[in-house]
Amino acid sequence: MQPYQARRAQLIARMRKQGGGVAVIPTAREVMRNNDVEYPFRHDSYFHYLSGVTEPEAVIVLVAGAQSRSILFCRDQDAAHEIWHGFRHGPAGACAHFGFDQAYSISALDQHLPALLANAPALFAGMGRNTAFDERLNGALRGLRAAGRTGVRAPPVIHDLHMLLDDMRLFKDGGELDIMRRSAAVAADAHLRAMRTARAGLAEYQVEAELLYEFHRQGAAAPAYPSIVAAGANACVLHHNPGRTQLRDGELLLIDAGCELDSYASDITRTFPVNGRFSPAQRRIYEIVLNAQLAALAAVRPGAHVMAPHEAAVRILSQGMLDTGLLDADRAGSLDDVIGSGAYRQFFMCKTSHWLGMDVHDVGSYREPGGDAWRTLQPGMTLTVEPGLYIRPAPGVPEQFWHIGIRIEDDVAVTPSGREVLSAGVPKAIDDIEALMR
Repeated sequence: MQPYQARRAQLIARMRKQGGGVAVIPTAREVMRNNDVEYPFRHDSYFHYLSGVTEPEAVIVLVAGAQSRSILFCRDQDAAHEIWHGFRHGPAGACAHFGFDQAYSISALDQHLPALLANAPALFAGMGRNTAFDERLNGALRGLRAAGRTGVRAPPVIHDLHMLLDDMRLFKDGGELDIMRRSAAVAADAHLRAMRTARAGLAEYQVEAELLYEFHRQGAAAPAYPSIVAAGANACVLHHNPGRTQLRDGELLLIDAGCELDSYASDITRTFPVNGRFSPAQRRIYEIVLNAQLAALAAVRPGAHVMAPHEAAVRILSQGMLDTGLLDADRAGSLDDVIGSGAYRQFFMCKTSHWLGMDVHDVGSYREPGGDAWRTLQPGMTLTVEPGLYIRPAPGVPEQFWHIGIRIEDDVAVTPSGREVLSAGVPKAIDDIEALMR
């Protein structure tokens, strides 16, 4: 209960700094998969961050005024429905369990919402994410405006609630970091299982099954995102979906997979030879990517800007492209020319890092608030570091490197003294990978 109450209090304090008002935060909708079968429900991250509630059909209302209140609207307890779908806290139980000041049935939301919004100095909402709920909220505002002659006033200002919450979620507290360490440890074990299992003749989906087994065996709710298991040339497709492609002797296998544990994501990528031995060409490209990743990791420290890991990785990757002939120095020019022109993007077309947290591509601006400068890394921020090289056949590209796709990705927390690699449990040095697979 305590961390959720503290976050609600922090958000209310931030709302007060902007003049106060009312915040309305719904959870995610249930979505039909086909006919009468729904997709597995996953709560909205903003909603869960403030409540800890995992049930569907729920809404938080926070009142930042002379007397602040936190209110939850949720499903009623219903013995008949609970036989089919499981336990519900109900308003009374949710109030006691999650520490809200008040709780009501979700069926009473439309009745209470106009009164809660009436004469509020501002509405704080995340408009545009849930169009059905946006219309419900707009209906309450229209009703208040129509009643203007009675002296009731709709909130004259609407603030983007997500801008406040994004900045809060960007900094992980000790409890969140503990969960992320466990999430990374489970994902690391899944990668180790896949490395030990992989062999020529298996299909990509069979390796994916090993990942899923280990996730669930250790209590993870689900993959944090669709797992990428890419054999051979498929590794040059950045978001390849595992299919029936068979692993072949002499080829590489790229696995990008993480789990969601207690609502927090891990995100790890490793690339290794199916037969357990890197060929000379594979080894050469792998060493470039590994050196780029180590340089990028070294750039993660307090006071550095968020693009520093990318800049460090690009420099080493670009030099590697020149050294191996992936880029012709006579045409591409010097290292600075390659970086300045963006010629390296032929083989590395994405950024090196993204925020990580409740969402695998977590929220938070990459720019400083109110400015154009890159955001400065600070303790409590968590991000990935994932350089790669993806070599498709093309004129002038040495054929020995065709169809090699390599990515190495770790989860990293910024600490007061530098960084903590949360996903260090999976080997990435060539000798360590070959020893593990032996």
